[in-house]
Amino acid sequence: MTHDIQPRVTLVGAGPGDPELITLKGVLALNKADVVLYDALIDPVLLDHAPDHALKVFVGKRNGSLMNPQEDTNALCVHYAKKYGHVVRLKGGDPFVFGRGAEEIDYISQFGIHTEVVPGISSAVSVPASMGIPVTKRGVSESFWVITGTTSCGQLSKDLYLASQSTATVIVLMGTKKLREIASHYKQIGLGHMPIAVIQSGTTKDEKVASGTMLDIEATVHAKKIEAPAIIVIGEVVRESTKLMDVYSEVVLSKRYA
Repeated sequence: MTHDIQPRVTLVGAGPGDPELITLKGVLALNKADVVLYDALIDPVLLDHAPDHALKVFVGKRNGSLMNPQEDTNALCVHYAKKYGHVVRLKGGDPFVFGRGAEEIDYISQFGIHTEVVPGISSAVSVPASMGIPVTKRGVSESFWVITGTTSCGQLSKDLYLASQSTATVIVLMGTKKLREIASHYKQIGLGHMPIAVIQSGTTKDEKVASGTMLDIEATVHAKKIEAPAIIVIGEVVRESTKLMDVYSEVVLSKRYA
C-alpha cells in the first residue's frame, strides 16, 4: 500500500564495463531495488541482481543523443521513488566522475527523498590497468589528470593544455571526437613522440586498443576502427604496458634508425 512506501534513491557505480567489476555494496543495493534506472553502458547481466518484480527502465544516452535528457532522468528518479520505494540509479564507472551523479543528488534531495551513493570503479584508472598501463609509476609519472574530452559547451577542455605541460599521465574520457585536436596540440608543442593509447570498450569482450605516438595515432585508430566509448591515455606510462610492448619496441627502433 502507498502509505508503506519509503522513497529513497541509491546511485550505484557499475564500474568500467565488466559486470564482475561492480562492488559488493552495489550488488546488495540492486538486491533490494524496487526500480532500476540504468544507463547505456551497463551490461544487462547486472540487472539480474535486482529482484524479478523490480521495474527495469532504460534511461541511457549515447554519443550526444537527444533521447532521455538528464532533466527527464532526474524527474523519473523522484517519480518512481514516490510510487514504488527504493530506486537504484545504475550508472557506468563512478557516479561522481563525469557521471552527473552530483546533479542527480541535488535534484532528488529537493523533494526530501533520502539518497545514498555507492562509489564505482572508475574507468579512468581501471581501463588503463586492464591494458597493463599503470597511471602512475615510480620514476615515470608522479600523478595523473582525468579530463573530459568535451566540455558542456562542446570545446576541448582547457585543462588538457595545462596537463600537457607536465610529466603527469593524462586520461581523457569522452574524447574520441577530439583526438585530432589533441594530437595536433601535442605536435605543436614538440611532443609528437609522446606515447598514447586509445582503448574502446575497456574491460569488456568488445575491447579494442590502438596505440602509438601523437604522430601516428589518428591513422592507427582509423585502421583499427576504434570508436566511442573509448578512453585516451597519454604519457610515458603507456610504454610500460607489457601488452603494448611490441608497439613501443618498434617505435624505439624506427626512431633509432630513422
